[in-house]
Amino acid sequence: MTESSALDPEDRKIVTLARSARARNGVPEGAAVRDDTGRTYVAGTVDLASLKLSALRTAVAMAVASGAESLEAAAVVSTAGELSADDVAAVGDLGGAGTVVLLAGTDGEVRETVRTG
Repeated sequence: MTESSALDPEDRKIVTLARSARARNGVPEGAAVRDDTGRTYVAGTVDLASLKLSALRTAVAMAVASGAESLEAAAVVSTAGELSADDVAAVGDLGGAGTVVLLAGTDGEVRETVRTG
């Protein structure tokens, strides 16, 4: 568990962006990732008949499609009690071992912090 108030300002930013994406789009999850240049990519859950992606996998895909070569950190805002192994793996695929993934509740408080790899 990580105290949200103790978060690095850049990590706080991606939690806030993820929370905003969830609320704005009315989706179960919001996510944001920060690449190695400081750019952020924000997404919500995709739930179409032919395509289903978690918010975090969507944000990673957006980063890849935009030319990101690595990730520094990721954040998910969800009611889920834990991070999906597939979501963490997607972050690790682009960010490499040790990339921080934050899980926050809908109130923005970080409940879990994991590192990929």
